[in-house]
Amino acid sequence: MSFVRPEIQAAALRWRESLAGAAAMLLGAYLGLTGTGAAMIIGTGLVIGGALLLLAGLQRARFRRGGAGPGVVSLDEGRLSYFGPKDGGVVAIADLLSVDLLTGPTGSVWILESQETPALMIPLDAAGADALFDVFGALEGLNTAAMLRAVEAGEHGRVLIWARSADHPRIGAH
Repeated sequence: MSFVRPEIQAAALRWRESLAGAAAMLLGAYLGLTGTGAAMIIGTGLVIGGALLLLAGLQRARFRRGGAGPGVVSLDEGRLSYFGPKDGGVVAIADLLSVDLLTGPTGSVWILESQETPALMIPLDAAGADALFDVFGALEGLNTAAMLRAVEAGEHGRVLIWARSADHPRIGAH
């Protein structure tokens, strides 16, 4: 039995990195202002580390959509898989050609185009879809701020988030 309302638990879970960063900053500020010597150094480190975690957490929280949607996303050894109630598949991250966001009346999905497999469509709110933030963040040239704006806007239509450039014909190729 929980004494915290479910919507507050959900919000805390969505913003968990940001909350941890803020807590680290507060502890660091306390140590830095009240301590001497090593405590001040540790406090300064906690403030800096907490600020970085807070900023990263803000981006991740803007990306998260709850995980209550259909299907499950998993990431294993450079391969991204999605299996839902009606469809699914596996795509090698190194083979990605493009990432699009399609928003319609029934919700939003990521469309991952690949060299080797049919397009993989993943609902934004699928369980484990948080892993896509790290996958997308590793794509060279992806504009994270533009991606987050597209996710938050929720405008109907298809938006190109990232496409492989001619300068980088294959991710991870030498």
